Amino acid sequence: MSQEVENCAAHAGGSATLLPVSWEECRQRSWNHLDILLVTGDYYVDHPSFGIALIGRLLESHGYRVAILPQPRFDSPHDFLLFPPPRLFCGITAGNLDSIVANYSSNGHVRDTDAYSPGGKPWRGNIQSRTERRRPDRASLVYSSLARAAFPQVPIVLGGIESSLRRFVHYDYRQGKLRCSFLTDAKADLLVYGMGEKAVVEIAERCAKKQPLLGIPGTCQRLTDSELRDIFPDTELGSSRSFLVLPGWDEIKQKPPLFLDAELALDQHGRSRSARIVLQRQQTHWVVQHPAPQPLSAAELDAVYGLPFTRRPYPLGPEIPAYLMIRDSITIVRGCSGNCSFCAITRHQGPSITSRSRGSIRRECERVAGMEDFGGTISDLGGPTANLFGTSCTIGSCNKHDCLYPKICPNLRIDEQAFINLLDEISGIPGIRHLFISSGLRMEILLQTPQLLEKILRSHLPGSLKIAPEHTDDELLCLMHKEPHELLQRFVSKCKEIGDRLGKRIELTPYIITSHPGSSVARAEKLAGDLQNLGLQVRKFQDFTPTPGTLSTAMFVTGLRPDTKKPLHVARNQAERRAERQILEDRFHRQNRNRHSTRGPKYLHENKKGISQVLKGKKRQGR
Repeated sequence: MSQEVENCAAHAGGSATLLPVSWEECRQRSWNHLDILLVTGDYYVDHPSFGIALIGRLLESHGYRVAILPQPRFDSPHDFLLFPPPRLFCGITAGNLDSIVANYSSNGHVRDTDAYSPGGKPWRGNIQSRTERRRPDRASLVYSSLARAAFPQVPIVLGGIESSLRRFVHYDYRQGKLRCSFLTDAKADLLVYGMGEKAVVEIAERCAKKQPLLGIPGTCQRLTDSELRDIFPDTELGSSRSFLVLPGWDEIKQKPPLFLDAELALDQHGRSRSARIVLQRQQTHWVVQHPAPQPLSAAELDAVYGLPFTRRPYPLGPEIPAYLMIRDSITIVRGCSGNCSFCAITRHQGPSITSRSRGSIRRECERVAGMEDFGGTISDLGGPTANLFGTSCTIGSCNKHDCLYPKICPNLRIDEQAFINLLDEISGIPGIRHLFISSGLRMEILLQTPQLLEKILRSHLPGSLKIAPEHTDDELLCLMHKEPHELLQRFVSKCKEIGDRLGKRIELTPYIITSHPGSSVARAEKLAGDLQNLGLQVRKFQDFTPTPGTLSTAMFVTGLRPDTKKPLHVARNQAERRAERQILEDRFHRQNRNRHSTRGPKYLHENKKGISQVLKGKKRQGR
């Protein structure tokens, strides 16, 4: 074991061995072959919030020899060729973020930070050019090409958030155009969509047994016309009980509104957890999506988070900003049934809610508390939406999986006491002095759980409570699949009431989106006025980003409402988007600057996190 590995293990409070990041480290373990090579656009952080570490640890637990190639150079296959060809497959991911989101702002400006790279620097050295970036644009395509050049006989498997949300015809906001599926563009053998644990284990098992990779739940395949006819010989290729056939590339190019139809069909298909096979014709091939596997059970999710993560970057070096933000955070829930139009979490993680057991969460918190450099604060017990923890459905499930809109479904069982008991139990662990909820919280659920709301406001806030009203205009909120403005008004009033009772000023941090399809300068003015009337300070807002895999992006592309298909105003040019943003900046940022000048250094530090907007984008995408 290298000295760096020993140092990481020591900081982690144990003797856990990190996954190797070089063939030399593999040889130090006396390996004479490699089973699986996982390539990522992120730095390697051995933490369960980093997808590549979670998948790597999972495969390792099944007995496979797994190595990670983080942030390889992409001007040649040199870094790939430092490893021998993997025996089973080469897995490719752009990282925890879509590479275009990581590299460019919503307005197309090149980002000068990368939260998943050493020191937050997106470039390898002092030369700030595209070829010197640590993460290439459309990294999944670039890495797949290099892997194919290095290992021509090895199956190439795409996965992660970028490929998952770009598995069908999709919009690329950097190029400003529709693109075909990444599976056909990359000429990969298979694409894993969603969180991927069950699929990737089955892929490894089949590769080990030299079995075909056809029909694995949670995967997509690339087929020619003749291959499709061979596999489904007696099938009329039209939508039926067995198949969902989406409008294809040529159809959408000729009639762009069909892109919205395709996205609506995928949204309904995913939320209903339909068993139909999805087909979409690309330029020369078909993409065939096999049904999703069953979500992980609570026990299975517990087992994944119980794997021996060191919770450290490797090799040790400059700090990774994203890691610093989530180092001492704990994921307690997976999935989201909110279905916000601009958010891809439901598309990627699924609509079903899985909560970890209290015992599993406690054990992870105890491990964190026992680490050498633990500062006494668990920064977050959360997930896509923290207070969906412990929720369930009284009728088991339904095809809508739309539990919160336009109001809370009467079949949604909310276990307020379960979350309260969890907070009490974790707060009592020796060494934990502070326990915060930093993830977003659904206001409508908090209003139905007043004891939990008061407990969070009293004891578990990292300075402010994060909420996501997104806007205050009811028509726009309807397009966003968000509750009417009246909910925010009731929530602010309730928090003030509790704050008065506690003798404490409650600070709320609302997340706001400007320039969403349907927005306008007039609506931005109304938004600013409504927020000021409620006494809210806006520190976190961003222009709408048309990322792949959301209904809002389909509205942006087609200029149509999803419910009526009537024309919809879309702010596409920079001048109009800037005008909306300027309204909020003028109303709030000038005030905030004045307030900052009278507050202490701690306040300034908390409000100058340069990666907050990028990480908010991560939350919206999933893992």
